[in-house]
Amino acid sequence: MWRDSFRLQLFCLLMAGLAVVVLIHNFFQLEHLDDDTVSGLNWITENNVPHSLSQTTKTTRKPYCGYTQQTLSKREQAEQESLLAAIEWPKPPDGKIVFAQSTDPTRSDFVIVKPSRFFKVGDQLEVLVRMKDFHGKPKQYGGDYLQARIHSPGVKAGAAGRIVDCHNGLYKVFFTLLWPGEVKVSVSLVHPSEGIQVLLRLREERPDRVYFKSSFKSGRYSETTECNVCLPGGLPVCNFTDLYTGEPWFCYKPRKLSCASRISHAKGGYLKGLLTQEESLFFQSDVNIKRPIPSSGPDSVIVKPKAFTDSSSMDRAEDPTVSPSGYYYEDQWRSRTHWIHNFNKSDDITECLQGKVIHLFGDSTIRQWFEYLTAFVPDLVEFNLGSPKNVGPFMSVDLKHNILLKFRCHGPPIRFSTVFSSELRYIANELNSIVGGRNTVIAFTIWSHFSTFPVEVYIRRLRNIRRAVVQLLDRSPKTSIVIRTANVQELGPEVSLFNSDWYSFQLDSVMRKMFSGIAVHFVDAWEMSVAHYLPHNLHPNEIIVKNQIDAFLSYVCPLQT
Repeated sequence: MWRDSFRLQLFCLLMAGLAVVVLIHNFFQLEHLDDDTVSGLNWITENNVPHSLSQTTKTTRKPYCGYTQQTLSKREQAEQESLLAAIEWPKPPDGKIVFAQSTDPTRSDFVIVKPSRFFKVGDQLEVLVRMKDFHGKPKQYGGDYLQARIHSPGVKAGAAGRIVDCHNGLYKVFFTLLWPGEVKVSVSLVHPSEGIQVLLRLREERPDRVYFKSSFKSGRYSETTECNVCLPGGLPVCNFTDLYTGEPWFCYKPRKLSCASRISHAKGGYLKGLLTQEESLFFQSDVNIKRPIPSSGPDSVIVKPKAFTDSSSMDRAEDPTVSPSGYYYEDQWRSRTHWIHNFNKSDDITECLQGKVIHLFGDSTIRQWFEYLTAFVPDLVEFNLGSPKNVGPFMSVDLKHNILLKFRCHGPPIRFSTVFSSELRYIANELNSIVGGRNTVIAFTIWSHFSTFPVEVYIRRLRNIRRAVVQLLDRSPKTSIVIRTANVQELGPEVSLFNSDWYSFQLDSVMRKMFSGIAVHFVDAWEMSVAHYLPHNLHPNEIIVKNQIDAFLSYVCPLQT
């Protein structure tokens, strides 16, 4: 009896020991699973190498750059090559260009071609811009980034111009004269061609110049590590590549915590010392960043009213490449591609949105739409979700009129303060979860937070979003989908290296090409900000936002004509 009891106890002890061994083995397997299986890639196994956010150790190990490992179909590859070719920028001659030979906006000038001729509404106005260096010598090559507009301050009118680089130091700017009266011309140098080459180098070689961080927590213990689309190799990483879209995202692995313990994402900061002393001369606020170019001769023309307006010309099809897409008159945006109704009363907005669910996806520039609508429409009340300020997600509800308005930021990279990991959602995945229909409205924007990365990163994101948009319209063709374009902003020496208008212009050009021909609408925030008289701002003034909202709602509730 005693012997049988001893055998039973020995057997139970052995089984318990075996269970402990299996438990420990599974624990380590799960630790590796966190690192490796998110995208099925076999990355480094974990160890306890310490890492801080300031890690800059050079290593011969390849960096973790998910965007370099895309597998593209022949069609996708051809499209990507075509897009990159379309935004390829002219380069200065080979060899180092010293600052004194770079573009000087004060010595450059522009002339109106045939300023004394008779102009009427609808005519084209041509302007010739002649670039010179700091010695006053004419430039012999192109590649400068310019912005131009016509305007009439008395009637608060303005429109953007179309710029053509002649690749010899000369630029032609074409304007469509869209209102009568005295019309002034303004041309600005945003960056000299020599500065653009620096921006190109930074985009390709230093995608890490904005870095991000994530917090990991278990109980009372927490750690913070650096994250990005691309991380220097040599340290163990957590692979947070999205399962459905394949969008790459990595964080250095915490020393003691598992990858599954990540609780939040945030902007880490901006790297300093990116430029040589010579390169920094190309980025001076009062010298060559967004500086006006003076006129040589008259800087305005007189435009006569058009004698006859053909009403059939107002029946226009939307085209995201039309230039200009619209113009301001009396501070109201008038689109040349679709009719815009001015929603000046909150009741008009309520009537338009009654019974609808409105999804806003993107960055802080489309969050402005959420904030404007919630503040302007009395019955639209924000529901407190306990979300971090300026981050979201946010939701406003009008129970009386059955309106639901929601905002959610796009997935990483996103330079917000703190976003809970559970709220990091990719726009494509969100679109795939929406049923759609005539009472569903979707608006999104995505551009600003991609300016520091190679364009291939942005193309990949748009490709995923476009696929989700096409699928949504296929299953629910009456769904309204609106894209808010990029906009210009105030620039200084530091901001230029991370968020230059030139970066935004390139991304915006790619977006318009990729969504051309798809049943989506565009709110041209770019031209709305270029054409307006107010100073450029990443977050445009309320009057500009109001005009954006008018254009947006005019797609949702088109006028019956």
